[in-house]
Amino acid sequence: MVKKIVLAQYQEIVNSAAKHIAPINRPLEGWVCTVRKSLNMSGAQLARRLGVTRARISHAEKAEISGALTLNTMHEMAKAMNCQFVYAIIPSQNIETLIGRQAIEKATSLVRNASNHMALESQTLSNGQIHDEIDRISKELLARMPSDFWDK
Repeated sequence: MVKKIVLAQYQEIVNSAAKHIAPINRPLEGWVCTVRKSLNMSGAQLARRLGVTRARISHAEKAEISGALTLNTMHEMAKAMNCQFVYAIIPSQNIETLIGRQAIEKATSLVRNASNHMALESQTLSNGQIHDEIDRISKELLARMPSDFWDK
């Protein structure tokens, strides 16, 4: 019971964040460069604020675009520009929908495997029976959330 309450709390945190954060695309030049330029701040000025070389700023801006800039460096650079660095992982849909899809996918896989074995023994299920079995198993998976729930 406690496990389900904790899970619901985690789900609410993620769903709430997703409601408050609109999808944002990173600018082509990256956030550091774009914000710096919007402030009309040169790379040398940002470097002085951080106590690093201008080359380090250039390297960091390129590293952001390639995905190699650390979160800590992003935070430091944002702070040096009097900005806030925000980091989040936002699901494409609410958490319950993602979990439901996984349950159906896993149930479908289980039913297909069983159905294939049954076909070898000349015991096949109708499409309706297959659908009902997928529905039953997915509900069972949602209720139990077994440890292999997210395994392929």
